[in-house]
Amino acid sequence: MHWPFVWIGYLLTWATIPHILLRNKPPASTLAWIWAVILFPYGGPIFYLIFGTDRLVRQRLRARRELDASGAREERRVSADTKAAAAQLPEAERRSVELLSRLNEYAISSADETRLLVDGGNFFAALGERIDEAQHHVHVEFYIWQKDARAEAMLDRLVAAARRGVEVRLLLDPIGCFPMRRSHFARLLEAGGKFAWFRTAHPLRNQWTFTLRNHRKLQIIDGRHCFVGGMNMGREYAGEDPAVGAWRDLQIEITGGATRKFQMVFADDWFFATKEKLLAPKYYPPPEGEQSLLVQPMIDGPDGPDDPIEMSLVFMLNIARQRVWLTAGYFGPNEPLLTALQLSAQRGVDVRMLVAGKSDHPLLVNIGRSYYEELLRYGVKIYEYETGINHAKVALVDEEWLMVGSANLDVRSMRLNFELNALVRDPATAAHLERVLSADFAASRRIDAKEFPQRSRVQRWKESLVRPLAPLI
Repeated sequence: MHWPFVWIGYLLTWATIPHILLRNKPPASTLAWIWAVILFPYGGPIFYLIFGTDRLVRQRLRARRELDASGAREERRVSADTKAAAAQLPEAERRSVELLSRLNEYAISSADETRLLVDGGNFFAALGERIDEAQHHVHVEFYIWQKDARAEAMLDRLVAAARRGVEVRLLLDPIGCFPMRRSHFARLLEAGGKFAWFRTAHPLRNQWTFTLRNHRKLQIIDGRHCFVGGMNMGREYAGEDPAVGAWRDLQIEITGGATRKFQMVFADDWFFATKEKLLAPKYYPPPEGEQSLLVQPMIDGPDGPDDPIEMSLVFMLNIARQRVWLTAGYFGPNEPLLTALQLSAQRGVDVRMLVAGKSDHPLLVNIGRSYYEELLRYGVKIYEYETGINHAKVALVDEEWLMVGSANLDVRSMRLNFELNALVRDPATAAHLERVLSADFAASRRIDAKEFPQRSRVQRWKESLVRPLAPLI
């Protein structure tokens, strides 16, 4: 036996354990990593250094502090229009708005118009039109950009905008776009546009953070229009890939002052990727028109001390009077969200969940089903969407509020990914979302609270075996 080799392995193990403990992560995560390095003396520590450390988080926090030092931060300002819009609310709702603003890093804002875009075809057309109309700048951020006809057509529009003198910046996540290379966007660079990876993974730069991903989908045109939601770029997301089939997704277009807040989100991400600061007033034009619709930006990621999207969702579930309708492409909630769903249903609120009956990640269907019994017995109504793949991440609360974004109802979105949602108070757009969700519920299979517990033992084992994998997928 090669004793030096064995001792080196155990030295690596015991040197890694203090680092794991000092991270102060949730106990289950901490114990899992400790067992991994103990049971696998060489592989465990190496795997931890690649997948489990906070190096990317520390780098991003340093970038945020550097950008902070550049001057006053736009996201912390509350405009006179926003204060006036909030003042029109009933007192209880106004207090709720104030709390939501405190829970989230970015102060609440306001807009003059919002528009719900259902499915990829409508979103791609709307985004393309805005890019064609752009006068000053186009800022685009996606998690996935595929190499197909849909994405190439959008790249053509970005190239055309850059050629006519518009500032074009395209920011993508390297894990979501793997194996695509920077050279694919050479014609955008040649036209005068700019391109960057988010820096989540780059072996040549000693960046190995494969578990932390920039899952945000954000597009800003001239600082006046922004798109937020769950859409990626490609044929698959327009339902045009025969191998995948129909694809349900949603994006919201926001016009007005709130775009300034979302511009700062892009500015943060772009600075982290490139060190270029986007703080000039030209990127934050004053709003036009009446800013009567409230918009709460919800920015989440592992670089923050709290979990604002999860906390905001729990709060909305607690204050809902009539209904909370939720959709999730991937469902694997942690305890606070699970409890909030149960309590809200027990209060008599109409709590409905639309989850994927089939998925681009099939394991996630069984992970979601492992939670059904815990919800059904409290009165939560669960529907499985089987017409195609449901990728939308939305919420409808009572008659006025809706949320659209990139965050799924799972541990990865709430703990590991960089996510972005928009919580909007707009009765007209909420009514549009109600019609969309009502049709989706009608076309889906409702899970029977009496029959589901009678499923086979084999199915139970499938669910139990994959449930611990929820944070990793």
